[in-house]
Amino acid sequence: MASSEGTNKPEQINLANLSLEQLVQIKQEFEQEINGIQESLQTLYDCKAKYASSKEALESFQPEWNDRQVLVPLTSSMYVPGRIKDMDNFVIDVGTGYYVEKNLEGSKDYFKRRVEYVQEQIEKIEKIQIQKSRFLSAVVGVIEMKQLAAVKQMQQQQQAA
Repeated sequence: MASSEGTNKPEQINLANLSLEQLVQIKQEFEQEINGIQESLQTLYDCKAKYASSKEALESFQPEWNDRQVLVPLTSSMYVPGRIKDMDNFVIDVGTGYYVEKNLEGSKDYFKRRVEYVQEQIEKIEKIQIQKSRFLSAVVGVIEMKQLAAVKQMQQQQQAA
């Protein structure tokens, strides 16, 4: 949608007034946008699952696990043995190579807030996706009507000849 000069209000465009070629171009643009939105949503779903998993892992910690032997991941498929020495000191990756130390409750709270924040972003983006999908459906409907009208016109011309 185009914006009119001087205001932030979107300009209304009558889809029926656009040519078939313009409608096809708009349809392709919206399909690309919707695909991008779907990829972004998948990334957010994955991120939310990672945060939720971290929070769940913290919820399972028991005070009697102090000095318990565990496997520490070095990569996704390689581990080394280790021992839990401090049950109330966790190092959290907060992104872009930064880490913070938090106690158990602070760590749980951090992951709870991250899950909530990501969920809010998911909901915002899903609303945008719904709006774009509705507009795409409207464009497809107009394309189909124009194509049907063109077929009828060709049939009438053939019958007249």
